[in-house]
Amino acid sequence: MVVFDVSKVFSGRAPQILAALTGTLTALSDGMQYGWSAPIIPVLQSRSTPVHITNSDIVWIENIYLLGGLAGIPLTLYMLDKFGRKNTMLIAAVENLIAWLLVMFASTIDLVLVARFLTGLASDTNFVATPVYIAEISEKKIRGRLGSLIHIMMLIGILVIYGIGPFVSIAASSTVGVGVLVTQLLTFSFMPESPYYLLVKNKREEARKALQILRSSQDVDEELKEIAKVVEEENKVRGRPLELLTVKSNRKAFTIMTVLNFAQHYSGISVMLMNIHIILKDAVPIIPPRNAAILFSVFMLLACMVSALLIDSLGRRVLLYLSSFLTGASLLILATYFAFKYNGINVSAYNWVPIVAVMLYALTFKCGLGLIPIVMTAELYPTNVKALGCTASDAMYLIAATSSIYLFYDLQNKYGMHVPFFLFGCCCIFSGFFSVVVIPETKGKTLEEIQKLLKGEVMIVGNGVRSEAETGYEKRSLLSPLGDVVGHLDYGSVANDVLNK
Repeated sequence: MVVFDVSKVFSGRAPQILAALTGTLTALSDGMQYGWSAPIIPVLQSRSTPVHITNSDIVWIENIYLLGGLAGIPLTLYMLDKFGRKNTMLIAAVENLIAWLLVMFASTIDLVLVARFLTGLASDTNFVATPVYIAEISEKKIRGRLGSLIHIMMLIGILVIYGIGPFVSIAASSTVGVGVLVTQLLTFSFMPESPYYLLVKNKREEARKALQILRSSQDVDEELKEIAKVVEEENKVRGRPLELLTVKSNRKAFTIMTVLNFAQHYSGISVMLMNIHIILKDAVPIIPPRNAAILFSVFMLLACMVSALLIDSLGRRVLLYLSSFLTGASLLILATYFAFKYNGINVSAYNWVPIVAVMLYALTFKCGLGLIPIVMTAELYPTNVKALGCTASDAMYLIAATSSIYLFYDLQNKYGMHVPFFLFGCCCIFSGFFSVVVIPETKGKTLEEIQKLLKGEVMIVGNGVRSEAETGYEKRSLLSPLGDVVGHLDYGSVANDVLNK
């Protein structure tokens, strides 16, 4: 049984927690923007709207957000190494603030579209820079929990806009977004920069001061030496784009993150968020779509918060494969319901199935598959290619998001609602097996140890020595109490064989 003691986990780590909390306020604003179209488009279609729109405008309002994200990829890559992690996050906050102000005072659809594009740009920057910053300032024992704050803040933002968007004016809801970002700019500006980044820029004394603040201690020489050694070794081979594929450890990291980013969206999360009112149409007698959307976001938030508490004790890998399998099951249940309905079977007595399946999806998706990838993004890449690797992974994330939405509409129109959900369910099952066989456990490891794990170097574990070149990853039991039977199985060697070819 896992026992979670808050006092032991977070004792003496207040500066790290404060830096992560203030740094992720932009994610709260991003969540509001991500869920903005669902409650606000009906307001824009009403008679009292400050901005008159057409049906074609609705498509652009939803899609230009993703286009802004794609446009932000090269800009993010440049800023992360040029201006640093902290300053890049502050730039993203300013961009988001401008977007909210444009929406607040918009009188034409053109201004709304400009704001949405700028929002996508800022979100892309934020969701690359923030995980990197948190991973580099955090101690290994709480890195997973602090990294989870990004998703928790985003889900709070979705809940906020779902809760207030339909009931207040557009200007009023925009004021909430402005307030969040002003708070971040007034607080996060005083937080220290990443010690890793400062050492990359040969600012050793500044790195020492930053580490002293973050660790609440003056005695940081040993950790500073360890970080400096890692940065020095990685800077000897400065990252070039091709090294994501030519260097074995980078290739493993990129492969893992590409699969996980596609798994996130091919589990149907963007489809769910943008079409929940259509998906739950049959459940209207039980719960109105507006209320269902709020309940859906609440369940996701609760699941994410529980997982954030468990991620550094249970581990990333366990949460990931359990979440993938259970999410796949919920999607297959939903797909089966739609398949029966499509084939003319009377399902009116079972109109509770979609709401149960969707709420089960919210709980299972956010407990792992919807949370772990963003935590692992900043853990798997070495410092010398971290900006490049995280940005490339973000590009895969945006491509997966766009293609999954297109595929959903195409398959739904041609073959029925059940077909895309069968596909999404199978993709989740595949990602579960991928997590079991390929993904390493990064829980409790420093960023340097994670790189050794990916490179297959010898690591000292406890009182014994383990050759990662031979075993790849930890040998562990997958089924208890059959650990003695299956514990000898070497899943890591299979992973290495796959990724080294």
